Amino acid sequence: MAQDRPAPPIPEPVGELIDAHTHLDACGAHDQASVKEILDRAGQAGVTRVVTIADDLAAAQFAVRAANWDERVYAAVALHPTRANALDDAAKLELERLVQDPRVVAVGETGLDWYWPGKLEGCATREEQLDGFAWHIDLAKRVGKPLMIHNREADQVLLDVLKAEGAPETVIFHCFSSGPLVARQCVDAGYALSFSGTVSFKNAKALHESARLVPDAQLLVETDAPFLTPHPYRGAPNEPYCVPYTVRALAALREQDPAVVARNACENAERVYRIGSKGVS
Repeated sequence: MAQDRPAPPIPEPVGELIDAHTHLDACGAHDQASVKEILDRAGQAGVTRVVTIADDLAAAQFAVRAANWDERVYAAVALHPTRANALDDAAKLELERLVQDPRVVAVGETGLDWYWPGKLEGCATREEQLDGFAWHIDLAKRVGKPLMIHNREADQVLLDVLKAEGAPETVIFHCFSSGPLVARQCVDAGYALSFSGTVSFKNAKALHESARLVPDAQLLVETDAPFLTPHPYRGAPNEPYCVPYTVRALAALREQDPAVVARNACENAERVYRIGSKGVS
């Protein structure tokens, strides 16, 4: 977590919001009380619910516990693509057990990350990532839950794998960061595109183009907290309460009222994750 700058102020709400992808454990949550503190802060900014994401087995187990501690929290479980080399038989059995929990609303985050192999010690190879991604795709189809995608520098390969394996009914590209050509392919395939604080970065010109072309019905918003804090607080710690900053940046790019973007994103998250308006799955 970034520590070199103070936490951003809690923004004025723009309407009810759902943080479609966050990491409560990495934000410092470790028990029921700390989860409540984070969600209470989020509520001050109109963020009424969050989906907390796993990147390893311990995080998956925590996500399910957190979702059962607090009705404002939902979970997604998977092994991050860079950890696909840990997807042994025991890990598969545990993920298959966890995903059955009614508070688990997606399989994720999974996908492909072509940036870290060779740079990060212990990172899964591309071949291991491809095998792990295929397994998670199959899991999502078997349990009938959305597939949440992590994509870093693997655009066309990832889209080709989804096509070859047969994509689940619902696919979410978390922290969408690609240019308009890939965005158009995702939109045409019916995938949901979730935008994080990166869309507020001034130098993200290609991403800005992508954000403009996504139909209202396929747009989600997220923090990916504690990472990717929106402008002008880049480098500061991120938390779910920061979602309105991203909504306002998106609204400016799309030339829409922030309240309209918020309403669309919230309704889309409820539909995509199949969660009720009162927070009951």
